[in-house]
Amino acid sequence: MKLKIYTDGWARWNPWNAWIWVYITDQNWKEIEKRYKNIGIKTNNDAEYTAVYLALTRAVELWCNDIDLFSDSNLVVNQLSWNWKIKEERLKVYKTDIDNIIKENKLKICFTWIRREENKEADRLSNVAMDENN
Repeated sequence: MKLKIYTDGWARWNPWNAWIWVYITDQNWKEIEKRYKNIGIKTNNDAEYTAVYLALTRAVELWCNDIDLFSDSNLVVNQLSWNWKIKEERLKVYKTDIDNIIKENKLKICFTWIRREENKEADRLSNVAMDENN
């Protein structure tokens, strides 16, 4: 099964109370599920990486091995795609954990950066989460 997964992470200040959002569809854009979660005090980059990690964990639970993952974090997409080096040690831990999920589960994955305007459902979920928890 092939999945399209949209992720987003958000912290108003760095660090601050952070949220993650994951929107999963099948290859024909049929919605499979939407999730959002408060992850405590984190930086924005921590939230973006955590969203990807949890999305891949969920994809494995759904027995998926082919994933198109979309994120509006240019940093995360380019670091996970091995295009950019990771300077911060804590982000290297996320990268290692994500690489392990990919390797252990033999995932075929394509990371794609999209503009925030193209990440509408994940962005909408962020507003729902914040509205419910203010």
